[in-house]
Amino acid sequence: MGQWTWQPAADSGITLRRLTANGIDFELAEAGVDNGRDRLALCLHGFPELNLSWRYQMPMLAAQGWRVWAPNLRGYGTTTRPTGIAAYHLDRLCEDVAALIDASGAREVMLVAHDWGAIIAWTFAIRRIRPLSRLVIMNVPHPLVFQRELKHWRQIRRSWYVYFFQLPWLPERGLTRRGGAAIRRVFRDMAIDKSRFPRELLNLYAAASCQPGAATAMVNYYRANFRDGAYFKAGDGRVDVPTLMIWGEEDTALNIRCTEGTDAYCADFRLERLPQVSHWVQQEAPERVNEIVAAWLSR
Repeated sequence: MGQWTWQPAADSGITLRRLTANGIDFELAEAGVDNGRDRLALCLHGFPELNLSWRYQMPMLAAQGWRVWAPNLRGYGTTTRPTGIAAYHLDRLCEDVAALIDASGAREVMLVAHDWGAIIAWTFAIRRIRPLSRLVIMNVPHPLVFQRELKHWRQIRRSWYVYFFQLPWLPERGLTRRGGAAIRRVFRDMAIDKSRFPRELLNLYAAASCQPGAATAMVNYYRANFRDGAYFKAGDGRVDVPTLMIWGEEDTALNIRCTEGTDAYCADFRLERLPQVSHWVQQEAPERVNEIVAAWLSR
């Protein structure tokens, strides 16, 4: 099946360990361990990624004085893979984040999130499950903005895969056949700067997705939360912490209007749009993303 575990570069300052929280044994990447326990930047990856998608941001955040945790979310990598669709409901995913925060002992917490991680982060902030100091969202709309956009063909046609993922077994078969060729394609076909996704990286993502039960776990995120509209049950949608949204404008899964109107729900909101960058924004344009985040943190 090929190598499917990430080994951080020796000079990255990133180390790997295990951490149990909410009954889940998380594979955790961390940096800035010498920065103390008070400030935690918790990085939440998306589909079909792993915690290594934050490999460029973790050293930057550590340099800004944060202790940085990037877990493989439940079902991903070697993190515990519960069975059943209900195990991947947003309620359970938010419980994981709360348990990780509690385990950290941090007094100040920032969520940094992309794709599915950002769906969790929006929900966590809106529900005020734990106090947050800041929120960084990358290429996922606020739930009420997305609900608005799904009334239009411009977004419905881009979200075809969400409906496909509701089918039994067929999505898993499509993702894993030929050694995860579809996983490789989802990165390379969407990316603008394809040099950011070398064969070795794509092979790692593909091999991880082909581990027993992994594809089902990944697809269950969609099954658990779009059948009953869990993502859209956001009340008034208010987010009362400073929020930074970074958006690669060439996102083929989410139209650019998914950014419009977000400020109506956020007390303190900043949007940074990156032209000629795809959905995989923090991996494809890490220098620009790091510059934006660092400047926003030090404002």
